Amino acid sequence: MRSKWGGRRSAIPFLQVATDPRTWVVAGAAAAAGGRALGRWLKRFDLQGRTVLITGGTRGLGLELARQAGRAGARVAICGRDADTLARARESLSQRDAVVLAATCDVTDRNQVAELIRSVQAGLGHIDVLINNAGMVEVGPVGAMTTADFERDMATNFWGPLNAILAVLPHMRARGEGRIVNIASIGGKLSVPHLLPYSSSKFALVGLSEGLRAELRASGILVTTVCPGLMRTGSPRHATFKGRHDAEYTWFNLADNFPLLSMDVERAARRILSAVRYGHSHVVLSLPAKVADKVHGLFPGLTSDVLGLANRWLPSTENHEHGVKGQHCQPVVSVPWLGTRSDRAATRHNQTS
Repeated sequence: MRSKWGGRRSAIPFLQVATDPRTWVVAGAAAAAGGRALGRWLKRFDLQGRTVLITGGTRGLGLELARQAGRAGARVAICGRDADTLARARESLSQRDAVVLAATCDVTDRNQVAELIRSVQAGLGHIDVLINNAGMVEVGPVGAMTTADFERDMATNFWGPLNAILAVLPHMRARGEGRIVNIASIGGKLSVPHLLPYSSSKFALVGLSEGLRAELRASGILVTTVCPGLMRTGSPRHATFKGRHDAEYTWFNLADNFPLLSMDVERAARRILSAVRYGHSHVVLSLPAKVADKVHGLFPGLTSDVLGLANRWLPSTENHEHGVKGQHCQPVVSVPWLGTRSDRAATRHNQTS
């Protein structure tokens, strides 16, 4: 064997590479990864012509998911508790030529959820994708919280998704196919100070979602657990604040709109719908949330200590049990450009009422 320069070239180095076990390990791993990626691509779940039900789809992340699902060719059903907000969301989706069904529904009421499922099936056909997005958040120190606050968050953030899942599950099992997406939170991975009712309910939802993933996969139903960090949707104005509510609203709203801490909701929705298509089990959204999730998994004591230090900077405990909606709070500190950013997000994502 001669090289292009006329000399003899040895085949021994090539034989050494071919017989090196490390080469075969690397090649095998690459082939396995490629095969898995190809398999997922071939089995992807096309949203074109599918029926997607989104609870809490009238504003924020839910509305953006509805918009993008509609653009992908899905028939979209949304629900919410407020009729005016629902009407604006339906009009927004209809202007984009989406096939949309909008219904009032309180997901904490099993009878209303059962009626919602019947209405969607009658109007749009069987439900292919259920996205449990409806939720609520209460912000404040534990000293200002009551048992009723924990029960209220559990009712919406845990029992609400469970009601929808149990109502749609028999139909998905009968077809041997379906997707269920549970929008939890990074607060369901590590508990954040001044968000204890919320975090408790989201921990419960993560546990439910992961268990369902294991149990339902054999039935052809794939469950995805989504844990977002902060997103720029203008949602703080609909959160409930307790204790020193103006101060609580200030820190929460600033964090929610700060670029390095919060995520663009359009990008978040794209990631979630991609997870639906490819059947991913978990999605953690935003860089800070991903870092927090990894660090907490490895060093839970460290993250608990860090959160304990952060808690010292949050408003002190005051036993004010009366909650105030964010839209009625007055910021203690005003940052004009963040305020403008928040107002734009609220308008775009139907959070203005």
